[in-house]
Amino acid sequence: MGVDYHVVVNHGWPGWVRNAVTRYLNRLGREIQNDAERLAPVKTGRLRASLYHEVNRGELRVGVREVPYWMAVEYGSGPHIITPKTKKALYWPGADHPVAKVNHPGTPAQPFLRPALLKRRGRL
Repeated sequence: MGVDYHVVVNHGWPGWVRNAVTRYLNRLGREIQNDAERLAPVKTGRLRASLYHEVNRGELRVGVREVPYWMAVEYGSGPHIITPKTKKALYWPGADHPVAKVNHPGTPAQPFLRPALLKRRGRL
């Protein structure tokens, strides 16, 4: 008495795996993006609206698009001098008079992207 086992590999399995990985990465990306949106400080909503995630060829990217100040929010900024770029002086509503420069004290970090990534790192 004998037994034979036959294993037939469906040639479509690489596509199934690729699709499953893509779905998983999209779900994970959405969770990370949601966490980052919850953690992002809101003044105008521009930073929060610029957060995105995308999956391409098995690679997940989560980040910020077209908001040049995101790093100053995420990491903070040290004291620095602000000078005019196109005019001779700086002026803003409420200022007593125009000034040639402003000594900015810097801003504290308000991390939103790194904590969102770290929260989900066990799922990667």
